[in-house]
Amino acid sequence: MKREAIFELFRRLAEANPDPQTELEYGNTYQLLVAVVLSAQATDVGVNKATRALFRVVTTPAEMVALGEDGLKQHIKTIGLFNAKAKNVIALSEILLRDHGGEVPADRAALEALPGVGRKTANVVLNTAFGAETFAVDTHIFRLGNRTGLAPGKTVLAVEKALERKVPAPFRRGAHHWLILHGRYVCKARTPECWRCAVADLCGFKRKTAAPKGRA
Repeated sequence: MKREAIFELFRRLAEANPDPQTELEYGNTYQLLVAVVLSAQATDVGVNKATRALFRVVTTPAEMVALGEDGLKQHIKTIGLFNAKAKNVIALSEILLRDHGGEVPADRAALEALPGVGRKTANVVLNTAFGAETFAVDTHIFRLGNRTGLAPGKTVLAVEKALERKVPAPFRRGAHHWLILHGRYVCKARTPECWRCAVADLCGFKRKTAAPKGRA
């Protein structure tokens, strides 16, 4: 995709949604970190259902450690891989208390050193909580980057690096939110809704879908 088309793609997405946000619900940076860790191989909707009650009683790493692994499991047992996730959340909370004064670090290396925190999670926290121009590539963005020709790559990291090179300055902070939401609700995996896509004319996908009968 050419530079002019990329700029226009993000211009249109930004016009439709000037202030894109994560769909995960949280009250502070620590809760955001926990929610993103819990969201691995789970939907944001499912995570939000589990964390609404949890985040009413846990707002800090100290409160999470006091709740304990078994107590945490009771809150998140509807989420996939909840046993491993509970173990990681308690462990990362202990490390935050021990090494970071109970605060979430605004540093990639420190974040990725926490149990259950990989590059994608670190990117989400750095972008959403600290305003960093990072690109958290999930399955939606990986698919969209390759399907549209925006940021093709054989690996998640390759797509991330392509986005880093190609996304123009005015759109870098919100880019991964726009792309995730577009991939989640319009450029869907099995049947992309090209007929209602605001950027379909810019997209390199050749098998574009038509509107279903009765839909304009």
